[in-house]
Amino acid sequence: MLKNLFRKREYVTVSTRNLEDSSHTPNIPNGKWTNCPKCKNILYKEDLDRNYKVCIGCGHHFSISAKNRINQIFDKNTFVELFKEIETKNPLSFEGYEDKLELNQAKSGLKEAVITGTGEINSLKVATAIMDSNFMMGSMGCAVGEKITCIVEYATKNRLPLIIFTASGGARMQEGIFSLMQMAKTSLAISKHNEAGLLYISVITHPTTGGVTASFAMEGDIIISEPNAVIGFAGRRVIENTINEKLPEDFQSAEFALEKGFIDSIVKRRDLRNYLYKVLKLHGVRENAK
Repeated sequence: MLKNLFRKREYVTVSTRNLEDSSHTPNIPNGKWTNCPKCKNILYKEDLDRNYKVCIGCGHHFSISAKNRINQIFDKNTFVELFKEIETKNPLSFEGYEDKLELNQAKSGLKEAVITGTGEINSLKVATAIMDSNFMMGSMGCAVGEKITCIVEYATKNRLPLIIFTASGGARMQEGIFSLMQMAKTSLAISKHNEAGLLYISVITHPTTGGVTASFAMEGDIIISEPNAVIGFAGRRVIENTINEKLPEDFQSAEFALEKGFIDSIVKRRDLRNYLYKVLKLHGVRENAK
């Protein structure tokens, strides 16, 4: 009998019933789960959405779309989009740029990397611009600069406080010098808004870099950031290679910027709407007349 121990087909029967029976297989629908890039935990997307797109385990703030931001911050049905007719052209005839724009428009559902308009926070009316990193990493070209300038000028004309939510990889290289000119244009508009004695709140989200950081993102009367947002101009490796020094691990984080006095406060996403409301009330913004 000892020699028969190795003759599995005669003495061992493998049951495949449980393998074939789907009732014994866990039902995990595709697209229902995601991984936290910080703590690596597996998160149920519906739970993540209910928690403002913030990891329940470690508090990591996921990037969110401009439309989600509008739903989180403004009173229901009060947001009115303005200047949506402004669209990007190809001023330098950059090869393949039109195709890339069409691809990003289809992917993000947006015409450009920023949405501008007015909305209310507990009945306090504000002008706002919300950048979206889903569209070409929130890069700033002519259309983005023009839309932001227009909403700032609208806020100045109608004496409204201004809130800009930034999220950007910097200037858009396909538009060259024209994209860099938007830094000066938006800054001038914000300067006139300030001269009119009006409040400008800058809300920095992850990531905010390049020309956006070097212009309107850091020009707020009050500058707020979400936790752990990257805030910077040039990249870490560029700076290290330039100064021949190793930078701190938390360099260009919101926490580092707060410690060095570059921003005023770090506010968790779930607290942001109430925080903005309190700041607006503190600065004398009155409820919108119905």
